[in-house]
Amino acid sequence: MSKSLLERRPTARTALATAILGAATGRGVPAPPRPAPAVRCATRRGMAKMAAAALTREGGEDAFRRLFRFYRQRDVSDLRGVVDFSVPGGQVVRSQLSISSVSDQDAYRAGLQPVSQWKAYGLKGYPGFIFILNPFLPGCQRHWVKQCLKLYPQKPNVCNLDLHMAPEKTIDLWGQSKEQLRKKGSSKWEPRSLLEKLRWVTLGYHYNWDTKKYSANHHTPFPSDLAFLSEQVAAACGFRGFQAQAGILNYYHFDSSLGIHVDESELDHSRPLLSFSFGQSSIFLLGGLKREEAPTAMFMHSGDIMVMSGFSRLLYHAVPRVLPNPDGTALPSCLDQGLSSDLPVGSVIEHSSDEDWQVCAKYLQSSRINMTIRQVLAEGQKFPDESGTKGKGQAPSEDGHHQENSRTKRHKPNTNTDS
Repeated sequence: MSKSLLERRPTARTALATAILGAATGRGVPAPPRPAPAVRCATRRGMAKMAAAALTREGGEDAFRRLFRFYRQRDVSDLRGVVDFSVPGGQVVRSQLSISSVSDQDAYRAGLQPVSQWKAYGLKGYPGFIFILNPFLPGCQRHWVKQCLKLYPQKPNVCNLDLHMAPEKTIDLWGQSKEQLRKKGSSKWEPRSLLEKLRWVTLGYHYNWDTKKYSANHHTPFPSDLAFLSEQVAAACGFRGFQAQAGILNYYHFDSSLGIHVDESELDHSRPLLSFSFGQSSIFLLGGLKREEAPTAMFMHSGDIMVMSGFSRLLYHAVPRVLPNPDGTALPSCLDQGLSSDLPVGSVIEHSSDEDWQVCAKYLQSSRINMTIRQVLAEGQKFPDESGTKGKGQAPSEDGHHQENSRTKRHKPNTNTDS
């Protein structure tokens, strides 16, 4: 749809908002004496929210979408307004974890450091939001990357390629892609492997992208290793008894984004949403209960975990941009080290062969993998009566990756610009 004349024509209000946003990010304005870090953070946040409000009034778009567009731009290089939890300050506060809820042995079995060593943070104004800086033991991220590329896309799990390929063609995406990936060069004109065409995989209760619901009629066993990892993280955040019942794996490339949405399809909102990231970095936007509220931008790097619970469980959020990792290398340095040879008894972590890791590493040079895990039903809860709906509408469409004008879960990564 073409933009209205009002959106295209510069006005004084647009100019004012642009000036405010420029000041918030340090673009196009002289550099004044630098105040204290906390003051700088608060000033940038305030200016960004003022800019979003002014732009909302001008173009008829909400504050969230305006900032989504801003960070989506390829030429946005000044990201000083993005929260970096590795250098906490300003609105970043420490989060208290339930150290006694997870034994060191169980943490090791999940490939995690003891909870007492985790660095967990929250954000002022976002109760229930917890950000955990990479708590994985050296080499253990590799296990989850391999599972997301080699095991979890296998049947009976569901992926986007099932929509337009014969079932026999999607049985072994790894086997059909590994040699092509291993030999892949740097040219963007090379044909993409099937794994590079993977956009999403669903686990457990399979989310229906068309009806925006889960169903008792569309369920497959949830991976036991991922369930164990999720249970430990949830328990450390105060949610003992969390049950990993559904998972959505998103596969991003440098041109991918994740549209504005709320995860509200689960029947039990008292349990948290867990998010795990691996590979390249991204900008994550966390907004409010309404899209008119300007979001806070933050970096997510490989190994980082986010937990959305309580008030923050039903907030709007999005990923406008995937970025190269901050180390400036092909892969984040946290992925350099291999797995220790002496895994604890009962560990869910498995050793990866050098051959398998070469394929994974090649994939991650231009990609990011995100696992979001959720509990769909409360203890003893059942789905509403679904008589007459069995087997209907289970195949999602690949359209509308950025259906941002409604409060829906449209979170298949998109390779198109937001428009």
